[in-house]
Amino acid sequence: MNNHVTVLEIDSKALEHNLNYFKQKLKSETKILAVVKAFGYGSDSVQIAKFLEKKVDYLAVAYTTEGIALRDAGIKTPILVLHPQIQNLQTIVDYRLEPNLYSFKILEAFLSLADRVPLINYPIHLKFNTGLNRLGFWYTDIPKILSCLKKTTHVKVESVFSHLAASEDLEEQDFTVNQINSFTYISQQFYNHLDYKPTLHILNTSGIINYPKAQYDMVRLGIGLYGFGNDYKETSQLKNTHNLTSIISQINLIDPGETVGYNRAFVAKSPSKSATIPIGHADGLSRRLGNKKGYVIINNKKAPIIGNVCMDMIMVDVTKIDCKEGDKVIVFNNQEMIQNIADISETIPYETLTSISQRVKKTLK
Repeated sequence: MNNHVTVLEIDSKALEHNLNYFKQKLKSETKILAVVKAFGYGSDSVQIAKFLEKKVDYLAVAYTTEGIALRDAGIKTPILVLHPQIQNLQTIVDYRLEPNLYSFKILEAFLSLADRVPLINYPIHLKFNTGLNRLGFWYTDIPKILSCLKKTTHVKVESVFSHLAASEDLEEQDFTVNQINSFTYISQQFYNHLDYKPTLHILNTSGIINYPKAQYDMVRLGIGLYGFGNDYKETSQLKNTHNLTSIISQINLIDPGETVGYNRAFVAKSPSKSATIPIGHADGLSRRLGNKKGYVIINNKKAPIIGNVCMDMIMVDVTKIDCKEGDKVIVFNNQEMIQNIADISETIPYETLTSISQRVKKTLK
């Protein structure tokens, strides 16, 4: 049981608002795949998936173990595993997960497994590289893929998909449109040569915002679900889902000349008061937030982080704040605070959220 007083509260009303915001950008028949990888972007994939399972058509995780956790929790929605490995393919079948097959090596390994078991019409997903150059077949591989598929009834192509490299960047519009056109060509080959029509999808969150005409049959909603669009205007239409709080463990009176924290990084110039809070870099709080670069909110006032961020604790300046031990501390509770933490940490909100450690208690409200 997790009794840690540092808690990430996941706001289910915000999650639903964000889902509905994107739904209204889509055609009524467009399916939605919710991305719940990386513990639901640093929250809790099981709680998020349970909340969403009747509201979306598909769930996606990065790795097999993430899919197993959802199945073990009783989630029955189809689950796409975006980055399976050959050694996990049997487990994927055992848990009725659906593999993304992105190279001939993994495709042939899965077809061989499907033949041995044997499987019948097992759902597989084929990923094509249209410019991200990360995972995926090339369009030139299509004839060979079709040849492999025509020799078997053990698998069925549930979806054909690709991933946009720069959908948030309007200066890269030509590149993105080229990716979409390539994907249309790829899709057409499957439509022409299979006797059924796989689901097609290429759009991520910023793709939904910037390229709504390329919805195909399904879209993949990731960071947008958790409150971030691709610019300030879109983000302002969304609601923050992640609220990270803690409490004051101890308050210390610091005399002038005394220091606080490792390497004596903070030196008091006048009589000061510090509060120690049980959250540190092992909980996902970047060390770059130390030395007054970052802050928390205590009783509606900003309390700068003083000294270096420790592994399990931070100390904040509460000299001008009326507070006591046990009082609530807000680490972040809106997109501006998360973005500010990301900016100071020289990263993006994705990393700020997914860095929240597993020892932080997670609750869906």
